[in-house]
Formats: sequence, structure tokens, C-alpha cells
Amino acid sequence: MLTRTAYSLDDVGGTLSWGSLHSFIKNLGSDSALAKELGKSTGWENTLTTNQILADIYDILQVIAILISRKRKRITPYPRPGKENKNRKIGKGAMPFNELREWFMRKREKHG
Repeated sequence: MLTRTAYSLDDVGGTLSWGSLHSFIKNLGSDSALAKELGKSTGWENTLTTNQILADIYDILQVIAILISRKRKRITPYPRPGKENKNRKIGKGAMPFNELREWFMRKREKHG
């Protein structure tokens, strides 16, 4: 099935002309499976990548604004998906090295 049309490859030569198939393939976007298979996909088609870059730019602009204003303010990063619980803390502080070594050795013995 040609995903963006009602035709399938069985229709080529009948209800779908070879010229139409050629035009369809030639005008496929760089996010298509064919472009990816041929190595012509740039990776910039995904809006998730763009959104991540824009959020990073927002954060950097906040830092610049704070540096210019010379006020000591806390930076609030742009909210990202999956980061809902930002107040969650794990542990109470740094673990002494000897305790960490003992913990690691117990885990290593337990899991082989």
C-alpha cells in the first residue's frame, strides 16, 4: 500500500500510471521509510529533536538574561516531558567510600 494514497503497487500499470508512481516517489519527504532506507533522511524531520533544541536555547537565553541583569535568580528550565517530579530527592547525601565499596561488593556477590 502506498501509505499516503489509496493505491497499492498492484495498481501500477493499471489505475496508477508509472509516471504517477515516479512522481509519488520523487516527492516523498525525507522522513519517509524509503528516504531512510536510501540514507537520505537527515534526522531533522522529527519535531522531538527540534523541540529539545528549542528548550535548550530557552534555558541558555535565561542564563544570559540573568548574567546581564546581574541579579542572583534561580534558573527555571523549560519544562520537558518526563520531568514532572522535579522535587524528588534520592538519598540523603554522599555515601562514604568504604560503605559504597561494601555495598558494591555485596551486589556483585549476589548477582554474580
